[in-house]
Amino acid sequence: GKNEYDLLVIGGGSGGLACAKEAAQFGRKVAVLDYVEPSPQGTAWGLGGTCVNVGCIPKKLMHQAALIGSALKDAQHYGWNISQPVHHTWSVMAQGVQNYVKSLNWGHRVQLQDKKVKYFNIKGSFSDPHTVRGLTKAGKETVVTADNIVIATGGRPKYPAHVAGALEYGITSDDLFWLKKSPGKTPLVYYSYIVFIEIVIYICLTGVSPDVSLECAGFLTGIGLDTTVMMRSIPLRGFDQASHISKKKQICFTTQQQMASLVTEHMESYGTKFLKRCFPTKVEKLESGRLRVTWKNAELDTEETDSFNTVMWAVGRAPDTKTLNLEAVGVKTNSETGKIIVDASEATSVPHIYAVGDITEGRPELTPTAIAAGKLLAQRLFGQSSELMDYDNVPTTVFTPLEYGCVGLSEEAAVQRHGSDNIEVYHAYYKPLEFTVAERDATQCYMKMVCLREREQRILGLHFIGPNAGEVIQGFALGIKCGATYPQMMKTVGIHPTCAEEVTKLHITKRSGLDATVTGC
Repeated sequence: GKNEYDLLVIGGGSGGLACAKEAAQFGRKVAVLDYVEPSPQGTAWGLGGTCVNVGCIPKKLMHQAALIGSALKDAQHYGWNISQPVHHTWSVMAQGVQNYVKSLNWGHRVQLQDKKVKYFNIKGSFSDPHTVRGLTKAGKETVVTADNIVIATGGRPKYPAHVAGALEYGITSDDLFWLKKSPGKTPLVYYSYIVFIEIVIYICLTGVSPDVSLECAGFLTGIGLDTTVMMRSIPLRGFDQASHISKKKQICFTTQQQMASLVTEHMESYGTKFLKRCFPTKVEKLESGRLRVTWKNAELDTEETDSFNTVMWAVGRAPDTKTLNLEAVGVKTNSETGKIIVDASEATSVPHIYAVGDITEGRPELTPTAIAAGKLLAQRLFGQSSELMDYDNVPTTVFTPLEYGCVGLSEEAAVQRHGSDNIEVYHAYYKPLEFTVAERDATQCYMKMVCLREREQRILGLHFIGPNAGEVIQGFALGIKCGATYPQMMKTVGIHPTCAEEVTKLHITKRSGLDATVTGC
């Protein structure tokens, strides 16, 4: 044809790279266009997208650093003589993490080269439905034409527009993982939370779940930093929010709390501070170099202030589409979210233009779904396949200090879909064996299985809070994907002694009102 490439992928993240490499397998001529706009603080990175550079990979490694710190505290109970206090050196951890990430950047470049995929390190924009133009770093214009174009540019962290000094003095997850020095007393801010560690994190829950902010607050606390989370609303929005009875407090929470409450309760008990129903109004830099944060306490109707070494914003993410010139070629987006509207085949409103990953409306913002969707799209375009991506029963995990993994429907969603009379919820509070000798508090270790009440009792969802939640949920996800039922789960023999085996022994229903605490071996 008249176009140079069979496929052009805009965006070198997980979904885009997967799509490009899969298309190349079919002998097609493929190009990838990728450019990382530095953050307001000047942080930039290599090929691979959010997950590799400023998301899943560095986050999980720093979570592991915090878990090792907890293990060191447990060690003395198991007979290890470790002098206290144990100190953590941020720069050593950061260097190790950053070196690994750079190796992944290089690996992606090599894979593209091996598969004969052309790589352009330029920021492009559409000039017509088959043409993308961009400038190289040297200022030279590059024009790329393709029969099919896939948009996979992902998202970037937002900054709170109403907070004076937010852009000048705050950082986001785009910066945290690339810091050479410890963030010190850092506040993390989310419109639902703000974390103060010597760092303060502000979390804002405007349509995006604040799992990243809680994960960051968790590992920052775990490596010994004084961390505070400022929350404007509820944590982990979008995950299971159904009511529960706190075993410790014996209080019935509202429908917007359960699993999130357990996660945050655990974080509080291990030192993370939470400022609830608070939102920042301004950030100022003091002569000492520290940052003074002023916030409004909505509950007390007061204005409060404190100073921190670092302020981190976790107020959601926005699709990275501003420079693509989508309007000019007619690609429709959701006016509220800015995300690209796609159908079940990832097609946009323009023929031959597709989109995958975090940039697409209504899709989970998860690396594995982007990768799978990208591969399937390439197979449909060039491999005579008709298979669509199935976005139901996708498992995920939040890597907070006490991890939360889930698959399928939340209790709340199940009730909305089937009615409360048609849902049975089996649940249990359990104590991991590893916690016993170390005398760790297991108050928040909890699991529940959401099932239909009819005779077959098909499992609709599974939620698990505890150690290694991702590893636990992954296997059960297969069963639920295959339509597993409660009786089948009860016939499954557990591996003893593990946390996962408790799932195979769930027998107390919520509606019974009985104590769901597991006792005995």
